[in-house]
Amino acid sequence: MTFDLHTHHNRCGHAHGSIRDYITAAVEKGMSYIGISDHTPFFAETDDRPSPEASMAKSEFPAYIQEVLSLKQEFAGQIEVLLGVEADFLPDSLDLYRNILGSYPLDYIIGSVHDFEGVSLYDTGYWERLSPQGRLELKESYYSYIEQSAKSGIYDILGHVDALNRYFPGYSVLRTEMAEHTLRTIAAHDIVIEINSSDELWVPDTWLLERALHYGVKVTFGSDAHEPARVGEYFEAIRKHLLDIGFREWAIFKNRERIMLPLER
Repeated sequence: MTFDLHTHHNRCGHAHGSIRDYITAAVEKGMSYIGISDHTPFFAETDDRPSPEASMAKSEFPAYIQEVLSLKQEFAGQIEVLLGVEADFLPDSLDLYRNILGSYPLDYIIGSVHDFEGVSLYDTGYWERLSPQGRLELKESYYSYIEQSAKSGIYDILGHVDALNRYFPGYSVLRTEMAEHTLRTIAAHDIVIEINSSDELWVPDTWLLERALHYGVKVTFGSDAHEPARVGEYFEAIRKHLLDIGFREWAIFKNRERIMLPLER
């Protein structure tokens, strides 16, 4: 069975195409499941839409939910549409997000770290200005945020873990015990991590996935598509990659319940 649990659409301000476009693309590719998981609004902010190029408005969120639920019914029998969201891990707003997201009939919640200690995961310049020790400390700070997100109890999936590898040169070669500690925490809290294929540098990398398997961490797949044509991108290659590492199953979610599917066809 083919699936993709991580897709965005035009409501978030930085993706292209409607939700229907993503579902149609998945149907055309013969997929079994398509997850719609756009960025949650910034619920803790006073403004309705403080970041128009990052997330939908708070006032748009109920319409987003309703549209996906409607499309679930419309496409029943062609493909199973899953209702998800991608929520930023914001340590000071956990109760607010827990209460709001818990009031909707979501199939799953992806928790992603995009900013930590005031640093954006896209800020290559900041990274390049750091000393070797400063880079190691920043990597450990990032893992601390990942660990906290796993402990929060809000998320079913941790999104694009180690995405800094895409933007911070030399990131992957820095080894820290904090990586192992974080994986042990993820396993202890039984949270799934995604293999994210938003570009050709998939994350996490092979080393972290091997360690994840060692600790019993479960995995899933998300393309992080921001345009319909990229739905399911690299699915088959990643399936084979996970088999080579030693994984034998991966997860999807329905009604916040995890279902494990075999990697073998």
